Amino acid sequence: MAFVQSLFKHLPEPVRKLMLKHRELLRFAVVGGICFLATNVFNYTLKLTILNEHPVTALAVAVILATILSYVLNREWSFHTRGGRERHHEAALFFLISGIGVALNSAPLFVSRYVFDLMVPNVSLVTQEVADFASGMILGTLLAMVFRWWAFKKWVFPEANARTRTTRTGRRLHAVRDDEDRRAA
Repeated sequence: MAFVQSLFKHLPEPVRKLMLKHRELLRFAVVGGICFLATNVFNYTLKLTILNEHPVTALAVAVILATILSYVLNREWSFHTRGGRERHHEAALFFLISGIGVALNSAPLFVSRYVFDLMVPNVSLVTQEVADFASGMILGTLLAMVFRWWAFKKWVFPEANARTRTTRTGRRLHAVRDDEDRRAA
């Protein structure tokens, strides 16, 4: 926490206020970045080994693995104060929405490979890999991210401040975090 407070002190006042106002979105973006890296590692590990002939399947498996990581990080950090549903209902909705996200993430790669035919031997290996990365990892991830942000807030974690805990002094934990954020500003 001291690192974040130190970082906040060096930011201009308007940037600090904007970051505090949109901290949930920023946390979602950080989780997305972590999961993007995990997806790339999983995708290329699978694509360059056991799923060499099945790049769409490799990407889908990679996204599913990163989605499990995403659930834990989003629930416990990005949307830590949101809730309003029983945990099993919340998890089911999260994975249903993420399943739709997997389809959205895979669709541009499917179009690139099988509609535009951007694969060896029709194009060079370099062209194929650039097209795969641009369509699957960039465009697909952006489409899925926008959809997930909207759907998670609407259906999975619909109520702000639904999961608050109290401290020993009886203050709600999210209120304590807000006070710390104000001091950092």
